[in-house]
Amino acid sequence: MFNKLKQIKMLLNYQKSEHLGDFAILKSEVCGAKVSPAVASKLQEVVGYHPPIDLEKLSQYPQGSFGREYAEHMKANHLRPFNVSPELEEVARRNVFALRYVVTHDIFHVLLGFDTSYAGEIGVLAFAVEQNYSQSLKVGLWLAKLLYPILAPQQIKAIFYNVNKGRDLGKNADFLLGYRFEEHWLESTAEVRECLFLPPQPLNDSTLKTVFL
Repeated sequence: MFNKLKQIKMLLNYQKSEHLGDFAILKSEVCGAKVSPAVASKLQEVVGYHPPIDLEKLSQYPQGSFGREYAEHMKANHLRPFNVSPELEEVARRNVFALRYVVTHDIFHVLLGFDTSYAGEIGVLAFAVEQNYSQSLKVGLWLAKLLYPILAPQQIKAIFYNVNKGRDLGKNADFLLGYRFEEHWLESTAEVRECLFLPPQPLNDSTLKTVFL
């Protein structure tokens, strides 16, 4: 009980931290997020791996590069990367799944071609569920399929289309959560997708509109 109270106190202290990753991993520490031994084994390559992401630097990379497309996605959606402060290194190593999942979430959006709408978010979630990252994500997808159509009725067709699309992508792709994306910013996005067994051109909004007309 004492340890749990200590964790909650730390979580509250870091709630307004400029390092979004700090709050994410502390929240996971409190909630006790767990993964299967098989997933934990696949994550060994990224244990303790969380290099800071500089959007300004990435935005100067060549057009079409993976890093620049990621930076443009983040800026267009007014998002910040989940960087972690050095003093939470030990917590980050204990919670490699939680940290890696939040750090790569927006990277997944770029590679999979899903936007940040409800329909786009459920597509990414369905992908993660198909890759069997965590039992908690399966529960999250079940809830999202119930709630998202209510919250965004105009997106109902896209929501259920993206659930299937995300699952299809997850079946064929490599295990993305254990990939060191930050070492490939200068490569073209198409090259990164090919390396991970993803389609060279992702689904986008115009494609969806064609599907639903």
